[in-house]
Amino acid sequence: MNQFIQEKQEDFDKAIEFFKKDIANLRTGRANPAILEKVHVPAYGVMNPVNAVGNIAVADAKSMTVTPWDKNIIKDLEKAIVDADLGVGVVNEGDKIRLNIPQMTEENRKDLVKKLNEKMEQTRINLRQVRDEIKEAIEKAEKDKEITEDEKYDFIEELDEEIKKLNENVKDIRDKKEEDIMTV
Repeated sequence: MNQFIQEKQEDFDKAIEFFKKDIANLRTGRANPAILEKVHVPAYGVMNPVNAVGNIAVADAKSMTVTPWDKNIIKDLEKAIVDADLGVGVVNEGDKIRLNIPQMTEENRKDLVKKLNEKMEQTRINLRQVRDEIKEAIEKAEKDKEITEDEKYDFIEELDEEIKKLNENVKDIRDKKEEDIMTV
C-alpha cells in the first residue's frame, strides 16, 4: 500500500465505522438496544444517553425494558423515548419502562431499506471525497517532481483498487443489514 493511501487510511476506517454505527439503530423488527443510542434524557441538569441513566435489558425478540437507577427520572425517561419517535410502544410500569416492538409491515421494511441505501450512498460519497484528496496529493507530488509519472499512474491504480474493495465492503455490510430488515 502506498504512502498516500496509508496517510488517509484512518479516514477510510472512520467512514466505514460511522456507517456501521449509523445503520445499527435501524429497526429490524427485533428488540435491539442500539435503537436507544440516540435517545437522550434530561436528568441532573444535563442530557444523558439512556444507558447512562438506567439498565437496558432485552426481554425477548419483541420487547425490552429500561430500568432507571433513579426512579425519580422515570417520567423524563418515558417522555424522551416517546419523543424520539422510534416506532415502538412505550409502557411505564412504575419502576421500569417497557418497549414493545411491533411487527413490521412490508411497507416499513421497504422504507427502512430505502434509508439504508441512502446511508450507504452517503458513505460512498465520503469515501470518494477521501479518494479525491489522495488523488490530488498524488498529482501534486508528481507536479513537484517528488514522484515520476509512472509512479503517479501506479499509485492512482492502487488507489482505485482500494476504493473498489472499500465499496464492496460497504455493500456487504448493507446487504447483511437489508437481510436483517427483510427477514420476517
